[in-house]
Amino acid sequence: MTTARTSTARRSFRGIAVAAVAGAGIVLAPVPASAAVGGVTGGTVAAAPAAAPNSAAQTAVDTALAQVGDPYVYGATGPNSFDCSGLTSFAYKAAGVTVPRTSKAQSTFGTAVAKADLKPGDLVFFYSPVSHVGMYIGNGQMVHASTAGKPVAVVSLDSMPSYQGARRVA
Repeated sequence: MTTARTSTARRSFRGIAVAAVAGAGIVLAPVPASAAVGGVTGGTVAAAPAAAPNSAAQTAVDTALAQVGDPYVYGATGPNSFDCSGLTSFAYKAAGVTVPRTSKAQSTFGTAVAKADLKPGDLVFFYSPVSHVGMYIGNGQMVHASTAGKPVAVVSLDSMPSYQGARRVA
């Protein structure tokens, strides 16, 4: 008597659940991208929680959110790994907007925005001197590539220490 052995593996791959069943091929089923919130995986982000003020900002937000789960690598500018400013410059490049490469240079680019007036696509900066940048996505959340060992994630803006300001680039 022989027994058939069936193995099932699931892996999230940029918004698509891939299920491989031995002998049955690959089945693709769409699922929302998973996001790490506050450093803990949970919740889902399929699109920006709020609409961006224009198409360039929306494209940048959508592009940044599509990178959730990609690894942080110092100095990386994509397409498969990022540091903080690499993520924001990559996202805006997809929207046809060229922003400076470093968080410090990005912090002086565009127009200053008060925290109370943030809109999706605005770049938000942290620490003094500025050494970290993320992208505001609406409803008090941002997407960023934080540090080694942590993938690109969505977190609460208020969970980040030492807020320094924001800039609108599109």
